[in-house]
This record gives sequence, C-alpha cells and structure tokens, in this order.
Amino acid sequence: MIYDLSLQTGGFIAGMALVVLSLPGLIKPGLVQIWLKRFPRSSVGGIVLLSLVLVWSFWLLATMEMGEFSSFRRPLMIVLPIGYVLVLRFVEEFLAVRALGILCLLAAEPLLEAAFFRYETTRLFLTVLAYLLIVAGLCWVTMPYLLRDQINWSARSNMRWRTVHGIAAVCGIAILACAFTQY
Repeated sequence: MIYDLSLQTGGFIAGMALVVLSLPGLIKPGLVQIWLKRFPRSSVGGIVLLSLVLVWSFWLLATMEMGEFSSFRRPLMIVLPIGYVLVLRFVEEFLAVRALGILCLLAAEPLLEAAFFRYETTRLFLTVLAYLLIVAGLCWVTMPYLLRDQINWSARSNMRWRTVHGIAAVCGIAILACAFTQY
C-alpha cells in the first residue's frame, strides 16, 4: 500500500473537499462563476496546480515500492522535473485544466486504496467518487475544453448552477456522515 489512509480518514477528507468546494458556489454564485469561467485559461492556476502535481508525483516516486522496476527510480526522478519545465514551456493552452485532471487522477488512488477490502456497503460512496475523479481527470487531460464547456453549461442558469453545487454538497455531507458513523 502506498498510502496509509483509513476509510474514515479518506471519507472525511473527500467529504470535506466536496463540501468546501461546493459551498462557495451556493453562497456567492456570481463571484464563483466569474472566477471559474476564467480558470481554464489561467496560467497562474496551471502553474500552481502543476507544481502541486510535480511535488506529489516526485514524493510518490521517491517513496513507493517499485519492485523489479526500482532501477528506473533515479532516471524517472530526473525526467520528472525536466518534463515539468517542458510542459510549462510548451503547453500553454488549458494548462490549468490539464493539471487539474492530473491532480484528479492522483487523488483517486488514495480513495480506492482506503476502500480496498472493506465490507461496508457505504464504502461505495468513496469508490464511485474515485472513479468519477478518474473519468473526469482522463477527460480533462485529453480534452481540456470539456471543463470550459461544463462550466458554461452549469452557469447557463441560476437553477442549474445551484443544483450542481447542491448535489456536490449533499454528496459531501453524505460521505462525511458515513465517515463519522459507518467507517
């Protein structure tokens, strides 16, 4: 196991993340819509998220058990920062969305690992969230314009915006409730 994360801790982190990310959209929808519509082409957001991805990936590479592939550790630890610099230099379009997609892919693994070999049926909340993160991450990395289209679609009407953020908040609260009572 790469992460030593219990199901309760994973549920707490995932639930809090969903609630914290959805509440601003419910409380100040106009301000959040303006910010989110600018996010896909934000170079600062892309650099910050890609730097976070670099640190997380570098830590994983340095600490995880690689078995028979351990001879690749040093070359990969050299290539990773070089790839980071090359991506910053040559990938300008939708860098923030691509970095967010990679972050979603990295974040899904601890959730799946926390739910692995657990028998509680409510673990499926975390498992489904993890697979949604994987699908979203793959789509955003390969087709980054989709996030822009998803933001524009949800911001088209106030009812739609509140519904999307309300569903995310309810899911977060449900995962939090399971983390405190079931896991």
